Amino acid sequence: MASCMASSFPSSLLFPLGSASGKNLFVNNMSPSNIRAQGLIVKCSSCKTRKQTNGLSLVTRRDVIGLLLGVPSILLNSPNADGAGLPPEEKPKLCDDACEKELENVPMVTTESGLQYKDIKVGEGPSPPVGFQVAANYVAMVPSGQIFDSSLEKGLPYIFRVGSGQVIKGLDEGILSMKVGGKRRLYIPGPLAFPKGLTSAPGRPRVAPSSPVVFDVSLEYIPGLEDEEL
Repeated sequence: MASCMASSFPSSLLFPLGSASGKNLFVNNMSPSNIRAQGLIVKCSSCKTRKQTNGLSLVTRRDVIGLLLGVPSILLNSPNADGAGLPPEEKPKLCDDACEKELENVPMVTTESGLQYKDIKVGEGPSPPVGFQVAANYVAMVPSGQIFDSSLEKGLPYIFRVGSGQVIKGLDEGILSMKVGGKRRLYIPGPLAFPKGLTSAPGRPRVAPSSPVVFDVSLEYIPGLEDEEL
């Protein structure tokens, strides 16, 4: 179950060729006060120059780009410039902010095994018999709320035989008492979670061996049971 790009914007995108802004920017930076006849010398406090054997001074390519775009070269050279201003990635969830507030008032149910859960929504369909296939969406998190796996990001519900050991014990137990159409938050203790843990993936937290995890689960349908009823 477990599953910045720095953009270089050409000046034509910021100032289309032939536009007044583009012309003014080019003319202002290419005025005679900033150009010397036998070599390009740009008056800029952040420009880095390299002396050549012919005595001419050349600005670095990055500095010229910075001037043409109206961006100080110190920003172009900054490692924090890439992706600056971009909002953090929003991962899809089964329980939004309003849901989280409602859950605060929902009573906690604790089973004999130590599994705890809160019903986000009680379903109206049948409960799955042991061994039947179920289709469920899930969002798996560490206790801090960081997501380490999610069927929503894959775009398809996860199908497995419930109660047959195909998933961790806490998920098996939690889904067996759900009804189709229901949503539930499972607080799974370490012994019912991942005995060997899970290695971290890029942007994902590590799950330590036998550590507690939290699953938001929605029971979408029961393929075999629905076929029989038809």
